[in-house]
Amino acid sequence: MGRLVPAVTRALDILELFLDRDTTLSAPEITRKLGLPRTTVHELVTTLAARSYLSAVPGQPGRYRLGVRTYQLGSTFGEQLDLAAEGREVAREVAETCDETVHIAILEDTDVIYIAKVDSTRAVRMVSATGRRLPAHCTAVGKMLLASLPEQALDARLPESRPLVAMTDRSLTSVRDLRRHLAGVRERGIAVEERESNPDVSCVAAPVHDSAGRVVAALSISVPMIRWSGERRDELAELAAKGAGRLSERLGHRGGGTRAG
Repeated sequence: MGRLVPAVTRALDILELFLDRDTTLSAPEITRKLGLPRTTVHELVTTLAARSYLSAVPGQPGRYRLGVRTYQLGSTFGEQLDLAAEGREVAREVAETCDETVHIAILEDTDVIYIAKVDSTRAVRMVSATGRRLPAHCTAVGKMLLASLPEQALDARLPESRPLVAMTDRSLTSVRDLRRHLAGVRERGIAVEERESNPDVSCVAAPVHDSAGRVVAALSISVPMIRWSGERRDELAELAAKGAGRLSERLGHRGGGTRAG
């Protein structure tokens, strides 16, 4: 591995000070925050501004904000992201930790579609397939995604008069009951499904956000009932939340500002 270049490291340190939304900074503030020599900061800021990585704030002499070049780089990075590919990488990390089956799913109308999965290595495990479609209300990923919809979008997809198909005798079949359940999902930030899509399997799921804070997918961990318990549910819920958080970070999400849709 090559040697780090101090000047480049310092320039990147300066840029990273601007990661908080709507941040503007002056050279003296940058000097104080990073503990760098004043002359060094002045030279670096001048260089970054000349290359459009920073830009002067109109009407506020001596203050800077991120420039258009950083937006162009971020946009190019976002275009290169592949939710399924990034999801597989994170699902693999989660599965290696718990040795259970991990899925990444998206919402399409009132169904979920599994776009990535990593299987458990155990003899007894959930059997599934990428591309499979299931009713959202019967799955943990689906409940998580439905709970993340704005009320108007949820009303359009699931009017109270709409019957819900049952996959097991534990499936929710009433939109009214489902809405009460989704309120709890929103409050906890975690969805749980116990034998509602498969009589031998239970799942937990957490939301995945994109760079704009929108919920674009959900990550779930599926467990055969022989290994399911309240304690195991709580352990896996925490693991799912951490995994979904890592995937969100890979999609450009920085936490906070989460919004439905």
